[in-house]
Amino acid sequence: MPQSTSLPLAQIAQLLDVPEDSLRALIAARGEQGDVTLVGLTVAEAARRMGVGRTTLYKYISSGEIPSAKVGRLRRVPVEAVNEFLQRRLGPEGFGTAA
Repeated sequence: MPQSTSLPLAQIAQLLDVPEDSLRALIAARGEQGDVTLVGLTVAEAARRMGVGRTTLYKYISSGEIPSAKVGRLRRVPVEAVNEFLQRRLGPEGFGTAA
C-alpha cells in the first residue's frame, strides 16, 4: 500500500510563508466541503471531471447552469460548482428509466 506523502501543516505554513495558526483557522473555517487543495479548475479540468467536452461545458457556463469567474484572461470554474451541478444532474430526478 502506498504511503502518504502529505506534508505536516507546520511545514506547509512555512512554505506558504503564513503563520501556522492562520492556516489552521483557514482550514477550520473551510470545513470539509469540496477539494481544499484546488478551488478553481480550468475549463478543460472541469470538463474532464464531468466527463464532457470543453464546448459542452462552455454551453453550461453561458447558460448559467455552472458559474465561472474570469481570472485575468483565464476562466476558472469553482470545484463546488462542478460538484453541485453533478449532484443536481445525478440526483434521483436526473436518472432516466432504462428501456
